[in-house]
Amino acid sequence: MEQEIFNKVTKNLQNFTNEQLQYIDTLIKDDILKKIDNEIILNKKYKVGIVKLYDDGAKVTPFGYNQKPISIAKDKILNSYDGDIVLVKVIFNPRGGLKGSIVKIIKRNDTLILGYKKDDKLYDMKNHLQLDNIKNNLQNGDIFTLKQTEIKNLLGNIKDSTIDTKISLYLFGEYYRIEDNYNFNIKEIIEYKNRVDLTHLPFCTIDPISAKDHDDAIYFDEQNNILYVAIADVSAYIKEGSNLDKEAKKRGFSIYLPNKVLPMIPFSLSADLCSLKPNVKRLAYVMKMNIDKKNLKVTKSELIEAVIISAHKYSYEDIDRKIEENSLDNSLLALYKLTLKLRKKRLNNGYDFRTNEYRLQLDNKENLIDVIEEKGTPSHKLVEECMLLANIQSAKKLDNLGIFRIHEEPDRKKLEQLLKSLEMLGIKAKLKDNIHNTIVSIQQKASNVNLIQEVDRLIIQSQQQARYTSGVSSHFGLGFSHYSHFTSPIRRYSDLILHRILKTNKIPKDIDEMCEDISNKERNITKLVWDLEKRKYARWAKDNINNEYEAIITQTEDEPKGTLSLGMIGLSFDIENYQGEQLFSSIKVKLISSDIFTKKIIGRII
Repeated sequence: MEQEIFNKVTKNLQNFTNEQLQYIDTLIKDDILKKIDNEIILNKKYKVGIVKLYDDGAKVTPFGYNQKPISIAKDKILNSYDGDIVLVKVIFNPRGGLKGSIVKIIKRNDTLILGYKKDDKLYDMKNHLQLDNIKNNLQNGDIFTLKQTEIKNLLGNIKDSTIDTKISLYLFGEYYRIEDNYNFNIKEIIEYKNRVDLTHLPFCTIDPISAKDHDDAIYFDEQNNILYVAIADVSAYIKEGSNLDKEAKKRGFSIYLPNKVLPMIPFSLSADLCSLKPNVKRLAYVMKMNIDKKNLKVTKSELIEAVIISAHKYSYEDIDRKIEENSLDNSLLALYKLTLKLRKKRLNNGYDFRTNEYRLQLDNKENLIDVIEEKGTPSHKLVEECMLLANIQSAKKLDNLGIFRIHEEPDRKKLEQLLKSLEMLGIKAKLKDNIHNTIVSIQQKASNVNLIQEVDRLIIQSQQQARYTSGVSSHFGLGFSHYSHFTSPIRRYSDLILHRILKTNKIPKDIDEMCEDISNKERNITKLVWDLEKRKYARWAKDNINNEYEAIITQTEDEPKGTLSLGMIGLSFDIENYQGEQLFSSIKVKLISSDIFTKKIIGRII
């Protein structure tokens, strides 16, 4: 009844039933509705709209034309869920923007909510707010799905570490990836009409040693200074608008979890028919680039729908060893020397952020057993420069409209905040004549005090997120005027779109919507992976309560945090007894509590 009342009020309809009028009287007494000249209207202090939850609160978009979203603090969301229709009391905010608090849930969203039972109470997994008035016979630790007030399905118990993946997939709307059987009956294309035969060129793949899919291969003709970057021709197998295309579009990206890959396209394509495996014919979309070795420029580029045979399958470790032993063949050695020069030139406008990535290792029960710190090596840099060249050239062929990867300059306020953080570390830096010189100067000063990785992480945090757009714009981090994603159509839908545009010269009518959807999907999947990794850390920490570890201070404002530097590196925790220790200072910490549901780990400095 509430929904119908507010629906009529917001649409200025006055045909209320007697029962509705009785309820309206209570809303008038509560000052939510007003009666003026026999017309029922909503008090201007209130808005009705749909709620969207975030990590730090929510936003409510009111019904009506051109309504501005209302920000809701986390403690003011009243146990609402994504998609609920709610009544918001608006609070005037003199600094701009609207703030408010949810005072009534008018209609629950029909989508499933993920919940858990802890200490004999039920909570929603996303916001960890208590769920009321729900009958259940669950055990503590049970994870379940809820539709409105009815428990629909029991997923398992928090004691089982394999539940972590299910939790993250459910929380971020990707559970369908393990619910369905993602198989399509796809036949290999062996008709090579209108294809250029490049099988005589000795392409090679360079990938992680565990790689199952090989979406790029390279060959350098050192005599003529021509670089060929061959990319798996996924668009030859996945036709626009087909059922397989719809499934790939829905996924947007492959998800790389610590112990598995959830693919964007079926393994029958990604690991077989499209994969540029050695010694078999494969369809490839090849970027052929003539390079001026003196000026380090691409003087001419050409796209070729080709057939290739990869002659060699190398791992990064293979190439690193050959570089160290000086045993690269002539072609790869010439390419390696060229990429060193290209990289040096690129960094005159772009940046070399010297941070390492952490890769979690799980046992067969999906418990965290180790963390590997992955560092950029010469082989990684060789491949990276080749892919960057191909991405740049693909973007330059788009006539300023298509699908681009852009990265805007940092906001000046964030840069000023960065300088304040650096000053606390004893690094005195100033804004230079341009942002590039400012950041390079900061990096040089960080090197002088041996805080290279730490300061680079602060710089990255001050930057805006890269995203996809239909209009050409620069990529600040890389220092490129034109840039797109061309080299990974096996794992990114954006690249598949780009291949189609380059082949047909046709721009999809909904390209703006596609760019926004892919950007949002990318951020969502990134958060999903972080959520799983944090829960794995929390599970490990729970088994190591009262143990002592070396750590560093990684956040001093708001909620002070530290990160283990020895032991299970990368584990982040809240500091219970922070007393003004300097950012990035070394500490010894005892883990005192860990909650797997909330992923909150607390440590005490000792």
